[in-house]
Amino acid sequence: QVQLVESGGGLVQPGGSLRLSCAASGRTFSTYTMGWFRQAPGKERELVALIMSGGNTYYTDSVKGRFTISRGNAKNTVSLQMNSLKPEDTAVYYCAARSGGVYYTSTRYDYWGQGTQVTVSS
Repeated sequence: QVQLVESGGGLVQPGGSLRLSCAASGRTFSTYTMGWFRQAPGKERELVALIMSGGNTYYTDSVKGRFTISRGNAKNTVSLQMNSLKPEDTAVYYCAARSGGVYYTSTRYDYWGQGTQVTVSS
């Protein structure tokens, strides 16, 4: 069983930065694929970025060059550094985990955090 707790959301002006963090429980954290998803009102939950156990990463096109996902296996954490934020990045952001593999849809992830709101507005 894995429990995930996100932190770091908030209100930021366009062009600003935020750093989201996710703390995970579980002794096998280092073997998990970790993902950050987001869901805006009226839209489906979408994958923003993922990082595999070996450190390989994937980003959706709309955030490439602006967002960076990283993980700290010693502390069971995964982070999402978000720079040059745009109003269209506004959403609830979720941390998710699954046992290995590369999957891009939310239904393939077994564990979820409670979500943290990110609002980009002037």
